[in-house]
Amino acid sequence: MESFEVPDGVPSPAPVAPAGEEARLAAVRRYRILDTPPDAALDRIAALAARIFGAPIGTVTIVDGDRVWFKAAHGLPGVEEVPRGPGLCAEAVSRPGPYAVADAVRDPDAWEHPLVAGETGVRFYAAAPITTPDGHRLGTVNVMGTRPREADPQELAVLGDLAALAMDHLELRLSALRAAALERAVHETAERDRTQLTALADALQRSLLPPTLPEMPHCEIAAHYQPAIEPIGGDFYDLFPLDEHGRRWGLFIGDVVGKGAQAAGRTSLVRYTLRTEAITRPNPARMLTGLDAAITLDQAVYGSGGAEMWFCTAAAAIVRPGPAGAIITIAAGGHPPLIVLRADGGLESRELRGPIIGCLEGAVYDNVHLELAAGDTLLLYTDGLIDAHRDGARLGEDGLREFLAGCGGLAAPALMERLRGLVATFDEPADDDIAMVALSIPA
Repeated sequence: MESFEVPDGVPSPAPVAPAGEEARLAAVRRYRILDTPPDAALDRIAALAARIFGAPIGTVTIVDGDRVWFKAAHGLPGVEEVPRGPGLCAEAVSRPGPYAVADAVRDPDAWEHPLVAGETGVRFYAAAPITTPDGHRLGTVNVMGTRPREADPQELAVLGDLAALAMDHLELRLSALRAAALERAVHETAERDRTQLTALADALQRSLLPPTLPEMPHCEIAAHYQPAIEPIGGDFYDLFPLDEHGRRWGLFIGDVVGKGAQAAGRTSLVRYTLRTEAITRPNPARMLTGLDAAITLDQAVYGSGGAEMWFCTAAAAIVRPGPAGAIITIAAGGHPPLIVLRADGGLESRELRGPIIGCLEGAVYDNVHLELAAGDTLLLYTDGLIDAHRDGARLGEDGLREFLAGCGGLAAPALMERLRGLVATFDEPADDDIAMVALSIPA
């Protein structure tokens, strides 16, 4: 078999019609991605794709009218674009799902492709389309090898996940570009455009947080985000299943240094790096190590000196829910202690040791394991909560524990309602964002 596509049962589509191609190219222009500088998040996706397949080459490409442009190219130095000829990316972008060629030399469309017939000598090829929410395929996430081989369906499924992450990143990037452009326009036209900027900033901030939290089996979940003075902040949280049966879930919360559109772009990199790490290697300590490497790479590519240095704090967890409770593996870097409220009214505060992410070369993170039983609740929060002031005094960890002392046995939604009441009593204006996530086991 020379080529195939996934998922099973999906018929091979007809070639893209001219009218459809015109709309697709309009979508490519809309995302303003062609001929832009390197992007650390997409570089990471390309490298992860290659690693998953054990292939020497991983790329993220955008298919233009007459060329295929490489936005990210791991293991393919010096190649920025190739003509849009038959085969490989040009063929993959015409298909709705992952696509693979076992031996490109024997493929009737790909054998003359410059990456196949030329010095690179590509034989194996696999790709998944980067598809917009309105169904246009901008390009592909690809892996290539110099030896023929078949692609495993599970590998192709993960490649599809990486393409979806690439699309999420492009969506957030476009939102950030629009927000930055609007911010400049507001400064030029003064206060009359400020309402429009605020509305867009709110929309951008919402795009950095899950619009609603999914339902986790055997658990209750609640979250709250409170922005500071700036309309766009760097705090974030996320919850998502890691398998179709809901046996494992990724949960993380964090705080990226900075405010405004720049912080939003960095939050995008952090959030989707963590999602990618959770999909490819669901181990919290290794997830944070991967995030640390991604931030370090971003600083190396875009930074020049202390003014460009940035970092984040985060806690990342893998949750395994069950009928009798949940087993949680968690690691953190520079993050405040977690708190467990036990069903019997007891309160446990646990410091998760680990350096701030993006600051230390060779940083090491450790996993901590904990169990929640019926009636127990886990609380994770960013430092904006304990750094806030009430009546002129900082709340602090002691003040938070004192407030929570009477909350033992509360389920996540009720606990979060209590905490919202606490936040409402803080002095104004707040100078830091607050994010909180609670997870409880029904009594």
